[in-house]
Amino acid sequence: MLIDLEKTEQLSGGLCLAHARTPIGPVVARWCGDPDALPGPYDAEWTVDEDVIWLGNTHPAPDRTYLLSPHPDGVLLRGRLDEIARAAAILDLAGTRILLDLADPLPEGILGTWVDVLAEREKVALYPYEL
Repeated sequence: MLIDLEKTEQLSGGLCLAHARTPIGPVVARWCGDPDALPGPYDAEWTVDEDVIWLGNTHPAPDRTYLLSPHPDGVLLRGRLDEIARAAAILDLAGTRILLDLADPLPEGILGTWVDVLAEREKVALYPYEL
């Protein structure tokens, strides 16, 4: 996904956060690129290092629109959920596909459902890359 990096923020303990805009909303997430990266556009791959827990940190979305949004408890990611194996799923986030680990198999009939996934911002990571 193409992001517009606004700034990076170095936290104690070596964690670096990216403040960025995306086509589907703003985000503050872990930055896995150069901590001194200049503001501007970057192609970035996403990871979410938090298991999906149905009706825990993952719920049916109130509408069918892609969304990234800061949340007091982390980052809200809204997209379509597709299971690819008993222990893994894919979140389609406006054409960007994010592999998610499942804490438990999803209930029947969930495939293709629009969902909100709430993850801690430190567990949502952006990896910049060059095409």
